[in-house]
Amino acid sequence: MSSPAFPPEVENLVDLRSDTVTRPTPEMYEAMANAPVGDDVLGDDPTVIQLEELAAHMTGKEASLFVPSGTMGNQIALACHCQPGDAILIEEEAHILYYEVGAPALLAGVVSWTLPSNRGAMDPDHVERRILKANLHTPGTTLICLENTHNRAGGAIIPLEYMEAYRAKADSHGVKVHLDGARVFNAAIALGVSLQDITDNVDSVNFCLSKGLRSPIGSMLCGDAAFIEKARIWRKRLGGGMRQAGILAACGIVSLTKMVDRLAEDHARAKRLAVALQGQPGISVDLDTVETNMVLVNTVAPAGDWQAWLQQEGVLCFPVGSNRLRLVFHGDISDEATDRAIEAFKEVASQNCDQLHAIAGLETK
Repeated sequence: MSSPAFPPEVENLVDLRSDTVTRPTPEMYEAMANAPVGDDVLGDDPTVIQLEELAAHMTGKEASLFVPSGTMGNQIALACHCQPGDAILIEEEAHILYYEVGAPALLAGVVSWTLPSNRGAMDPDHVERRILKANLHTPGTTLICLENTHNRAGGAIIPLEYMEAYRAKADSHGVKVHLDGARVFNAAIALGVSLQDITDNVDSVNFCLSKGLRSPIGSMLCGDAAFIEKARIWRKRLGGGMRQAGILAACGIVSLTKMVDRLAEDHARAKRLAVALQGQPGISVDLDTVETNMVLVNTVAPAGDWQAWLQQEGVLCFPVGSNRLRLVFHGDISDEATDRAIEAFKEVASQNCDQLHAIAGLETK
């Protein structure tokens, strides 16, 4: 069974907006068509059970829960680890704060203490200094939230020694640790370590099936058995109880058994594009920041202008700042598509050379 064709005008685009745009593979469509199903809310969907057991095993946790989205997984974790009025420690541009619509305050009712970081990695000693005991005046810290890889830092990896330090600091103060690991497999592949080398340092982890792992929907929330039983109640409370969810879980099984190692291809293509953009007028890329599947491109002209120019050349991307573009590589971006993206940047730079030099205050050569 092959995946349905997109209209030609979409098929020919190089879509670097996000790894969420990936389409299911033919093997996923076949797995969906043949998946045995039950009723997941009643606990008897065999394909969901298989997926949850696989995710728990891969992360080294006792149990896991299949949820519709990473946002739901993160917010369930906060609600399970915390009581309303508790405080969490979290990096100042974390996805949980920046892209989840105020849910920590609205759903879990927590106070979010934010900390600065070096590309998503908070100083462990700074984290420890901000851990507070509850008293008459101050909310107690009950949870440290991490994000690895870090989205707004351009797919940056938290060093393993930092992960270990967070664990040690948390244990010494009786605090839990949750990892927003939407792209944690990217971190493991780039570091050349096992997933458990990362996840052993946290009490719970949420990872996405629907990004680089190519499933059409879904995330996995993993932790100890008591945590997951509580999480199952919160999933139901938030309207995330699914019935014949095995049709979707079947894709997740393909993701975890067939799509992990290929993430290295995305990393290699991201690096190749970043290298190719060196020296192009009007843009710059710090090669040291290209660790996984994302490239942050600094632009002299407004990033929105570059977005429009690139779209005219058949390349889609998002501005993530007034003068910064984010390019995300994924399974639908081939070597040929990478070459087309490189040529699109060069063509835009050539067509707008005078304007770019004028903005930069340089003479046109």
